[in-house]
Amino acid sequence: MSGTLNKVMLIGHLGDEVKMHYFEGGNCIGRFPLATNETYTNRQTGERVTNTDWHNIVVRNKAAEICEKYLSKGDKVYVEGRLKNRQWQGEDGNMRYTTEVHVQDFTFLSTKKESMANSQSSGSSSANYQEPSKAESPAAPIDNTEEEDDDLPF
Repeated sequence: MSGTLNKVMLIGHLGDEVKMHYFEGGNCIGRFPLATNETYTNRQTGERVTNTDWHNIVVRNKAAEICEKYLSKGDKVYVEGRLKNRQWQGEDGNMRYTTEVHVQDFTFLSTKKESMANSQSSGSSSANYQEPSKAESPAAPIDNTEEEDDDLPF
């Protein structure tokens, strides 16, 4: 492959509210931390271990305003963008470095209100179930898997 690729896709939860910064000329930028989790079972102890990674997310202009309006801490979101490294000199004179995800596309997956409602309900979310026919059980999950004929080895 002769070209290069800088693409990041993350699904995670907001760690804080969207912080907005406005500039002359009407442009703006929104920043928020995004938490992604990796969960595995420790083979030696049998204990479930969860590691959380934090990502610095940056959205610009209209997208930033939309995120500020509709997202809040705890919401689940899909973001797609590219990595950017930044450096600056801190107030103490030391050089500071950060890596950010500059968002090009995003999708809201849940809001804080939806997450709280789902955790308080005794059953699963209704989005995972379909109305049963007379021959089906009342809680039969929807099977969204489709068999495709392709030559992919996986």
